[in-house]
Amino acid sequence: MQVTIPGQAELDIRHVVFDYNGTLAEDGALIPGVAQQINHFAPQFTFHVITADTYGTVAQALEGVACTVHVIPNGQQDVSKHQYVEQLGKEHVLAVGNGNNDKLMLQTAALGIALIQAEGAAVQAVMAADVVCTSVLDVFGYLATPTRLVATLRN
Repeated sequence: MQVTIPGQAELDIRHVVFDYNGTLAEDGALIPGVAQQINHFAPQFTFHVITADTYGTVAQALEGVACTVHVIPNGQQDVSKHQYVEQLGKEHVLAVGNGNNDKLMLQTAALGIALIQAEGAAVQAVMAADVVCTSVLDVFGYLATPTRLVATLRN
């Protein structure tokens, strides 16, 4: 996805990095429509899910979904997520999350989207993001229609 935001850098997104719980899932269960959207956009983007897997459900929930799942241990999860984005090439990453452990990832990525859904969002994550949405499905709307970002982010 390439899009020019007036007054900002041009975005060239190749990777989408999602947190799992509170972002793609509610109480450990995948939000309806997410699997279909990831599979739909998989030819255009590489999808990654990085999570502490609080409920132990991520592997089963994302079976058959075109994404890489990376489970991180407890302790310095924010740093682990930040490093993951850095390794992918932060200038090509759209990161999505809702938790305090997502704030560095959101801040580091070329585009950070914080979600405020049923599980809420940490204020620090919201403050670190470029955009805030109320549904993970809105993120896929940006992938389908990148010019929506122009209206939101232009100076």
